[in-house]
Amino acid sequence: MGNSQSSETTQLLRAWADGDQGALERLTPRVYNELRRIAGYCMQNEHPGRTIQATALVHEAYLKLIDVTNVDWQHRAHFFAISAQIMRRILLDRARRRVSLKRGGAAPKLNLDELPEIGSGRARELIALDDALTALAEVDPRKAQVIELRFFGGLSVEETAAIVKVSPDTVLRDWRMGRAWLLAELGSS
Repeated sequence: MGNSQSSETTQLLRAWADGDQGALERLTPRVYNELRRIAGYCMQNEHPGRTIQATALVHEAYLKLIDVTNVDWQHRAHFFAISAQIMRRILLDRARRRVSLKRGGAAPKLNLDELPEIGSGRARELIALDDALTALAEVDPRKAQVIELRFFGGLSVEETAAIVKVSPDTVLRDWRMGRAWLLAELGSS
């Protein structure tokens, strides 16, 4: 998206946050394709028998987004980061429901070298990753945020740096260290 379109999107986000419902109507077509891309990224390698499609995930996330209040939208990357977080929670809730229905054993170990493939329908692995990410957030919230934005949100290093308000080099260090920490955490469970 070009700079002028990006700034127009940011202006619409801010107008929407200020209560302008017309801004939301103008914003929706601008962000829909990017939300679909994020949904696809979150769901890559999803099991063929999945219970939700990317379009349905976008629509469910959209319904949650329009209920969001008191958010000071900083820029479009901030909006997409929150959107990705909402989609992750939706998929995680679905995974937890599936696992609770099956009542299986312990969560399997997860190889973080396969991290880009984690956004799949492998419910136990997704839950194990979420538990490890929650534990990382308790130790180092910024590293957990970087992992969440880059992995679940599919954001670039630069977009992540803008949201977290650190340099791109710091994002890359946090990404590497966060992945190593998660690997160790998942290996010990």
